[in-house]
Amino acid sequence: MKKIYCLLLLVLFIGCHKKSKHQEVNELFQSDITLLIEKVAKLKYSVQSDSTETQIQRQFLEAHQSYKKVEMISEYYSPAVSKSINGPAIPEFEENDKVTVPPEGFQVIEELVFPKYNKESKQELLQELGVLSANLIRLEKVSNSNELTDAHVFDAMRLEVYRIISLGITGFDSPVVLNSLPEALVSLEAIEKYYQLYLENKSISNSKQVLGILEKGKKYLKENTNFNAFDRAYFIKEILNPLSKGLYKTQSELGIPLMKEQRGLKVTAQILFDKDAFDPEAFSGFADYQTTPEKIALGKKLFNDPILSGNNTRSCASCHHAEKAFTDGLERAVALDGKSMIQRNTPTLTNIAFQRVFFADSRVSYLEDQAVAVIKNENEMHGSLEKSALAIQKKQDYVNDFKKAFPKGGINEFAIKNVLASYIRSLSHYDSKFDAYMQNGATFTENEKAGFNLFAGKAKCATCHFIPLTNGTVPPNFDRSESEILGTPNKAKKLDGDLGKFVITQAAIHKYSFKTPTIRNIELTAPYMHNGVYTTLEEVIDFYDQGGGRGLGFDVPNQTLPEDKLNLSDQEKKQLIAFMKTLTDSRYLENRVKRIEDRSKSKEVRVKK
Repeated sequence: MKKIYCLLLLVLFIGCHKKSKHQEVNELFQSDITLLIEKVAKLKYSVQSDSTETQIQRQFLEAHQSYKKVEMISEYYSPAVSKSINGPAIPEFEENDKVTVPPEGFQVIEELVFPKYNKESKQELLQELGVLSANLIRLEKVSNSNELTDAHVFDAMRLEVYRIISLGITGFDSPVVLNSLPEALVSLEAIEKYYQLYLENKSISNSKQVLGILEKGKKYLKENTNFNAFDRAYFIKEILNPLSKGLYKTQSELGIPLMKEQRGLKVTAQILFDKDAFDPEAFSGFADYQTTPEKIALGKKLFNDPILSGNNTRSCASCHHAEKAFTDGLERAVALDGKSMIQRNTPTLTNIAFQRVFFADSRVSYLEDQAVAVIKNENEMHGSLEKSALAIQKKQDYVNDFKKAFPKGGINEFAIKNVLASYIRSLSHYDSKFDAYMQNGATFTENEKAGFNLFAGKAKCATCHFIPLTNGTVPPNFDRSESEILGTPNKAKKLDGDLGKFVITQAAIHKYSFKTPTIRNIELTAPYMHNGVYTTLEEVIDFYDQGGGRGLGFDVPNQTLPEDKLNLSDQEKKQLIAFMKTLTDSRYLENRVKRIEDRSKSKEVRVKK
């Protein structure tokens, strides 16, 4: 009897101290960090002992692939440390401290090791490896305090799938050696390893399907290793999209709740390309002032009313024409005097809400502030919100409209800019052929599919115009928007003199820096670039194909666009354009058809007369 009692106590003790799944995940994560530290130490030793170039390069690839084993949890819990380990090899300007911080980590080391390793850079390489080792020790320490839950783990797994789509297979974090496909394989293996932990002693209806998808993905990556020829459209549609859906379903069946937070990419999105995957409200800085139908209607009314301009002659719609995806079709907008031109090209307002900064120089962070800046600008509208509020208060229809939109508030400056921003947010939703294709609701032509694969591969478009937003808002967290230095020419075929973001920050690294805009609806928004220098997409592609400003011979030492030629064929350029035209939202295509029909009817009437 005593033996049985002791045995029961032992069973209870073991049961009480049985590790939870998320604890097992964290232990695997920590063991992978240890392995990564060893790989980097081995690489450092090879450099110190003057090993051959081949050995050093091979060990770099092994170390970077080892990082992919920890990336999922590292990026989720320690994004700042992860950026130091594997961030872009581009300096950053810290606006609070007004200092420029040099880049560090794997991508800096990659440039020192590939395509050729020069022993003259040995000391610099050892210094960078020392910094990397220190950051890995930081990661090891902070991992001990991770408060993992099962909800976090499944959230991190789906975000890793989205990271593979948008940053992995595009070559974003392997820009020189283009080792992205073997690294994507390691990322899938990491997801599989964590996923299988949750299948122990569990009967999950779709687990075989998910494991089958993972096996299919690994096999495809092993058999298709050519970066330029890789079929990303197939890989996303047939493997990664079904994988993220499968993870979502397993999580639901296990009774693991979704994260309770509002963010740019909704936690309820089952794939990165879901119809309403992105939440415009989460990009807003005013959570207490939610967009409502009443605000949208009022904002649209004000958007088209010259009452906001200083001389009552110009409205927002004067420069943002709905039929042109809210651009004006001009090289640069005409100033309020009707004669001169303002400094920059008029940007589209469609899908603009899915950004973290606004204007070409990134000078404001919220749509509300963008509206104010335009209204107050003496060359654009030269208005005053204070005076506009007084004028609006005298119009009974507006008084009624504001009362509906703000039952507890009145007509004031914030209310005006909030309704304008609400209307602009309502213009942010996707319904293009590309979206339908990724949702299995449309079919691409051969050229459209080839164009997408070029966009996300050889042409390197997606390393700045991130999928699926195609702007500079960085996935999968979508919490910051990037700027780039391209070396854009002017009409005289010289480097354009607009200094861009430098005017705001005075940081040398920001000279000629401009926010990466969306290329959604790009076939409707010509002319292109911040100065409207190019009138056709063909010209834009030629510029990138030549390597930007440096490729054209301009003195742009801080150019972030690779200066190497892309070597695109004429056929590939046509395919890129074919794909970019699939980014036109269907509402604009419908409007175009209607305009053509109206013009045809009008012509028939004139002929009859």
